[in-house]
Amino acid sequence: VFIIFGLGGLALALQLLRGVSLSDASVQVIAIVSVGLMMATVDRLRRTIAALRATQHELADVAVSEERNRVARDIHDILGHSLTVITVKAELAGRLIDAEPERAKQEIAEVEDLSRGALADVRATVSGYRGVTITGELANAHQALEAAGIEAVLPGATESVRSKDRELFGWVAREGVTNVIRHSGATRCRISVAADHIYIDDDGVGPGSGNAEGNGLSGLAERAVASGGSIVFGASPLGGTRLGVKL
Repeated sequence: VFIIFGLGGLALALQLLRGVSLSDASVQVIAIVSVGLMMATVDRLRRTIAALRATQHELADVAVSEERNRVARDIHDILGHSLTVITVKAELAGRLIDAEPERAKQEIAEVEDLSRGALADVRATVSGYRGVTITGELANAHQALEAAGIEAVLPGATESVRSKDRELFGWVAREGVTNVIRHSGATRCRISVAADHIYIDDDGVGPGSGNAEGNGLSGLAERAVASGGSIVFGASPLGGTRLGVKL
């Protein structure tokens, strides 16, 4: 801009030195300044558009990365829980196949149903729909803990949980029960739910057993922070481990 006005001033001075009247000289100066400002505006607009396009590409890359992380996290949580229950039920069916063949058949049929359900969950996750709720996960928890020979102490109702927190609490219940079955060596698991928290407690070996590691708890921590809460992990009043989320 300073260069444009400088050129305009220089043109005015040259015209006046040549004896051109001020009014005629001003017309040329106005033309020079107007064209210069227009070109500067066009150049600035071009650079702004280029910057906006670059920002748009960056935002698109971030969105793609976040979606990939979301899908990977959800598939990890879904398959981690489902495969754990499938393994427990398959082992139980193997022990029952000679002594109680009818019950073994029932367990195998449930394994088949669980496999189909896991596949449906993965497809739903990839398509962007996640149907995880605390009510559904409590029902799954009862079945999984029973198959693992762990006493389940579950809440009778979940009406106190706000609708916006039901999915988060469902993921916490899924991950917590999976960890209890896999790592705790517990005989009892208690899930307590209120409007501002969900806790999964067991009477197993305690938080020093290494079950704090892995992507599952990292995923829960991300979800908890996104909902304005924090993850809880430590010793349980039952003597084992407590996993939960506090809002």
